[in-house]
Amino acid sequence: MQIESRGDRIFNIINYTILILVTLIVLYPLLFVLSASFSDPQTVLRGEMLLWPKGFNLNSYVKIFQNQDIISGFTNTLIYTSLGTLINLTMTILAAYPLSRKDFVGRNAIMALLVFTMFFSGGLIPTYLLIKNLGMLNSLWVMIIPNAVSIWNIIIMRTFFQQSIPNELQEAATIDGCSNIKILTRIILPLSMPIIAVTILFYAVGHWNAFFNALLYLSDKEKFPLQLILREILIQGQTNDMVKMSTESAIKQQREVEGIKYAVLVVANLPVLALYPFLQRYFVKGVMIGAIKG
Repeated sequence: MQIESRGDRIFNIINYTILILVTLIVLYPLLFVLSASFSDPQTVLRGEMLLWPKGFNLNSYVKIFQNQDIISGFTNTLIYTSLGTLINLTMTILAAYPLSRKDFVGRNAIMALLVFTMFFSGGLIPTYLLIKNLGMLNSLWVMIIPNAVSIWNIIIMRTFFQQSIPNELQEAATIDGCSNIKILTRIILPLSMPIIAVTILFYAVGHWNAFFNALLYLSDKEKFPLQLILREILIQGQTNDMVKMSTESAIKQQREVEGIKYAVLVVANLPVLALYPFLQRYFVKGVMIGAIKG
């Protein structure tokens, strides 16, 4: 058993102290928002609620799920996220696999062109005109096609294929009569679950949090994603639509609005937070293996 020196013990104490402080700083806002969503809004406005819920009630959640805009936004976001992530993953794999093959002629030139697009783009106005000419304005596809693939994720996945899967394994499969499609589906993909899980997580979180494209290209409120509805509620103060107009007191209205804001934040972020535990065992391995890019 290795004996720790005095310097190692001091380092560990400082290191653990810093990590605990950082963890508390990160966790406190999350716990505060969660507790505030279940608390009496009056106690939150007065600053009486610090960590645990006070005056437990579910009125804010009831008002949220009675609001059709939030239900519609939640449904739209699920569609954009699931369909968009599927397309993202498919295109990333189909691009990364051939670029990882040493026998693919012109792969360096294609890679250079792809990397070029990471640094230079046409700009916002030309992109808008292009999407308009393609007829994608105010449609489902405007939330998916413009971000159909990430060059960064292609580089990471290509690096994973090159470094983690022996080339001899692919050569043996070729000798046995496997086509490139069979090599990809029966050998490469089953051995690539860590990077696939990480890629799914990156793309899904990106789609779930996306609102800028919707702000630019969508005009029909029935097609708005949840984040755009949330933006209207938090920034533009449109929670009054969810508060009954029969409420006489302006103070009571303000309380209800405050509770709705916290509850909407919880509803908007809970699905993404719930996704992490299922991919956690792949996450660290996938990120580390694809971390060296060449």
